[in-house]
Amino acid sequence: MNDPLLGEGLALSASGSPAAPLIVLELDELGDSCPASVIATATRIRESMSLVVGVVRRPPPASIGPVLAATTLTLTDLPIPAPRSEVVTVENVDAALVTLRAAVARSPRAALVCGHLLRQSDGRDTAAALAGEAAAYSMLLTGPEFARWLAERGPAKPALDHPSVRLRRSGNHLSIVLDHPRRRNALSTRLREELLTAVQVAVADPSIATVELSGNGPVFCSGGDLAEFGSATDVVAAYLVRLDRAPWRALDRLTDRLVVRTHGPCIGAGAEIAAFGGTVTATPETYFCFPEVGMGLIPGAGGTVSVPRRIGRWRAAWLMLTEQRLDAYTALDWGLIDEVTGARG
Repeated sequence: MNDPLLGEGLALSASGSPAAPLIVLELDELGDSCPASVIATATRIRESMSLVVGVVRRPPPASIGPVLAATTLTLTDLPIPAPRSEVVTVENVDAALVTLRAAVARSPRAALVCGHLLRQSDGRDTAAALAGEAAAYSMLLTGPEFARWLAERGPAKPALDHPSVRLRRSGNHLSIVLDHPRRRNALSTRLREELLTAVQVAVADPSIATVELSGNGPVFCSGGDLAEFGSATDVVAAYLVRLDRAPWRALDRLTDRLVVRTHGPCIGAGAEIAAFGGTVTATPETYFCFPEVGMGLIPGAGGTVSVPRRIGRWRAAWLMLTEQRLDAYTALDWGLIDEVTGARG
């Protein structure tokens, strides 16, 4: 097999911009390789600094499993008899590669950081994985890709200061409602702080048997409040805030008791928060999307931890790198949610 893995690495420019952030490998011929060759290829993939995307154009034999596990993700447009999370099935492989290459070319630094972080967080304990995410996210706030997105966005509309979370207890059940529909329940600093306080109530009280998290209005959560993006002037402080004042660790501690009811668009943080639920439901029109890499960032609301734990790091990489929307029924098939409530249509 032609081995592009033995190239010049990322081919960094003097400014640190990677010229070779993505390697695409056609994997079909590996099916005829000896086990030692398969293991050697998997090792080189794991050692590569580039994102490594496999392509299979016929059902992959079990023998290439180590290579599939090593890739950032693998694409196919064939039905796989026994679907596996390492392989993402798309309508057309070549069209999907065009989409992926364009997304990585737009924000190669953020794409690389996202891919590396998903690999490094795989199997790590929650606190360590979330710390890695917080550090990577805070670092990217100073990067040129995020600066470009801020310039494209233009001046932000001021955020509306408004109580954002409602809390109600009934017996051993606690209801938490994101309640700022005028901002589509966007994750502002205030909403984040109020959500943390609400979740800490449940963490501190084991007599609360179930916690239900939902959103008021047409959207469960539209992601981070864009009006606040770019406001951080001290990225070290931003990192420490993400460690100490974010509710992700508390949500993770509640997983066994947490039911998340999603509806409408679940963008960025909305999808990331939902994935911490032990049980996640969605209405038929719900979809999930991760726009952060296109902004020069990475998912920063615990999503590099919560989402891969539900769907695997390979499918998570596809969604996070390309910003592709995941509809409710595909989310159910992949395991991002557990139930679609209500009739289709």
